[in-house]
Amino acid sequence: MDEPTLRPGDRVALLVPGSHAYVDAVLRMLTAGVFPIPLDPRLTPGEQERILAGLEPALVVRSEAALAEVAAGLPEAGLPLGRPVHCTSGTTGVPKGVFSGLLSPADAASLLAEERDLWAFSPGDVNLVLSPLYHSAPLRFAMGTLLAGGRIVIPGPFDPAAATAAIERERPTTMFCVPTHLQRLFAHWDEHGVPDLSCFRLVAHAGAPCPTDLKHRLIAAFPPGSTWEFYGSTEGQFTACRSEEWLARPGTVGRARPGRTLSTDPDGTIWCTVPPFARFTYLNAPEKTAAAWRATPAGPAFSVGDLGRLDDDGYLYLDGRREDLVITGGVNVYPTEVEQVLGGCPGVADVAVYGVDDPQWGQRVCAAVVLAPGGPSEEALRAFAREQLAPPKRPKEYAFLDELPRTLTGKVRRTELAAR
Repeated sequence: MDEPTLRPGDRVALLVPGSHAYVDAVLRMLTAGVFPIPLDPRLTPGEQERILAGLEPALVVRSEAALAEVAAGLPEAGLPLGRPVHCTSGTTGVPKGVFSGLLSPADAASLLAEERDLWAFSPGDVNLVLSPLYHSAPLRFAMGTLLAGGRIVIPGPFDPAAATAAIERERPTTMFCVPTHLQRLFAHWDEHGVPDLSCFRLVAHAGAPCPTDLKHRLIAAFPPGSTWEFYGSTEGQFTACRSEEWLARPGTVGRARPGRTLSTDPDGTIWCTVPPFARFTYLNAPEKTAAAWRATPAGPAFSVGDLGRLDDDGYLYLDGRREDLVITGGVNVYPTEVEQVLGGCPGVADVAVYGVDDPQWGQRVCAAVVLAPGGPSEEALRAFAREQLAPPKRPKEYAFLDELPRTLTGKVRRTELAAR
């Protein structure tokens, strides 16, 4: 069966591991106005079906050979006419695609210039890819590097020894990481020795709060002025912060990125205005799109429901992540989605999923379960989760209760469960 001819505006779901060919294919698609949908290739068939139903891709790519065939039919990488369609579930449990729309050449050039100017991508850059390329930040850094004429290094699934060898061999100038990567790298270096890190001009981290001690160690280990934190979401980017600014204002995630303005509601909800080229909708979810945006004197602003506060100089401090969101190893896990899956296990009467602090992963996913008579054992639940959920979403711990703690309106008290 011949592959369909792709046209501008079409969407292509990618369910293959990240590679140099993967990034090239993404860039070729965007150059042609075709929108890749990067997805975790470990998703189970049930997860794939749920996610793809709302995205309506023209094509689903499941093999390296199919990826090569798609790329061969597209132009060489040039100016991307939009952003990849990354998925986010919010609290609905059903992932939604974040869609930039097809950009005009002028807006597309502005989008490219914004990332290039902020991170100073250049032909001499070598970007070390530590995170899976279906995540938005590592893919964005890899694409920005290639579009500036630099090159990327992909050691494979994260392993501190392999990453260290790549640093010694390839002498990368940039890398994006999450705090879990840093913890594992420093633990490895404590045992085997710290490599020469003088090659780095940019080490950017995000994805989860960075413990204070880890932040200080990061700053001490890498060249002065090279380390940054940024705050953003699948939907868009809010801030960027040099570590030296963080040292002067401990806890801040920085000020608004160029071209953006930040504001907070009395309850702390953070809103961000963005340039036209950085606006988005949720695919096939007009109600969710409408709820995410509002008019402000500075222009249209969006929120993802995070809470924070701004100081007099415009520096943002986060007070809480999106309600109920669990961030484990820099990966967003939405409790509602996991609950919907586990609730389908025969003999599970009720279930609530929540996160608890974890020194290595930031948070770990846990589940409180109420069983019907003759319900499954913990081993059976774990086996069910292995069949139905990708690894980051599988609960690491189970608690079996007679009933779940709930408010008068029926909402599960997740904070109470996490404190048990």
